Amino acid sequence: MAGVELTKVVKRYGDVQVMHGVDLTVQEGEFCVFVGPSGCGKSTLLRMIAGLEETTEGKVEIGTRDVTREDPSQRGVAMVFQTYALYPHMTVGENMGFGLKMNGHPKQEIASKVAEASRILKLDDYLKRKPAALSGGQRQRVAIGRAIVRGPEVFLFDEPLSNLDAELRVEMRVEIARLHKEIGATMIYVTHDQVEAMTMADKIVVLRAGRIEQVGAPLELYRDPDNRFVAGFIGSPSMNFLKGTVRGGAVEVPALATSVTPAVTLPSDGTDVVIGMRPEHLEVGPGDTLSVDLTEALGGVSYAYLTADTGEKIVVEERGDIRSDEGDRIGLTIDPSRILVFDAQSEARIR
Repeated sequence: MAGVELTKVVKRYGDVQVMHGVDLTVQEGEFCVFVGPSGCGKSTLLRMIAGLEETTEGKVEIGTRDVTREDPSQRGVAMVFQTYALYPHMTVGENMGFGLKMNGHPKQEIASKVAEASRILKLDDYLKRKPAALSGGQRQRVAIGRAIVRGPEVFLFDEPLSNLDAELRVEMRVEIARLHKEIGATMIYVTHDQVEAMTMADKIVVLRAGRIEQVGAPLELYRDPDNRFVAGFIGSPSMNFLKGTVRGGAVEVPALATSVTPAVTLPSDGTDVVIGMRPEHLEVGPGDTLSVDLTEALGGVSYAYLTADTGEKIVVEERGDIRSDEGDRIGLTIDPSRILVFDAQSEARIR
């Protein structure tokens, strides 16, 4: 096992800079997830750690070694991709051990390592099968097994569950989390799915436009985001944002036709701000300031999609037997301690 240290890492393609001086520490044995929208640089950063993309400036260290200019094969990492990249004419066992075979390892050693990886991933019954006889989830487990057999210092996962259906994604999330606990290896995992990030990570790195917006534990980012982007990206459904203006120690919110008093130190009167409220922190209350456009019934919970007279949109989580119906006019009850406030210009959190 080894940690990963990135120091002022820059990536350029010609005159276009896509990574902007990234500093990051991934501790030994940590499960770190890179998350962000498409084009934010998360896969590029992962590939720079793997050595599949050249680092234009800065330093990449794995353990105590500076690997910035080393070949991928010398870095002590193993990568699992979206595509399984299995050899169709080989059995599961042969696919898992192929890398060791090509490097001249003894047959007995290869068999031992394949057997251990097979045990961890529960693939013993499939070792003689070929990839065509496996499900998508089983093929991905074989790809992970191939990485385990190599005995890397760091595992790198580049959106490995993207090609699986919803049920298999859940199963594989559990498998990968269990694998991390069993072997205790350092893992860096890229995904655009913040649910994957929240459920699997020890540490989440939120990226936007080639820069790190915030790093922290999942619940830390959920409860204490540094800016509007992180607040909106972490959590499902997304946080609600409404325009407001500071007046007399409170925030006037036209969409709610009222003022709210968040538990923060507000800026001076007349300052434009944005308030943030998560759907699960709102309750339907008396009033008729909001119109119900749609209610999504998901069984134990429903989500009511509302429109204010200002045109702003709000999502409210509802529980219990009484749910809002399309066309209803309702009000909201808000706990002031749950309201986050952001500067309207910089989008930085006001604390």
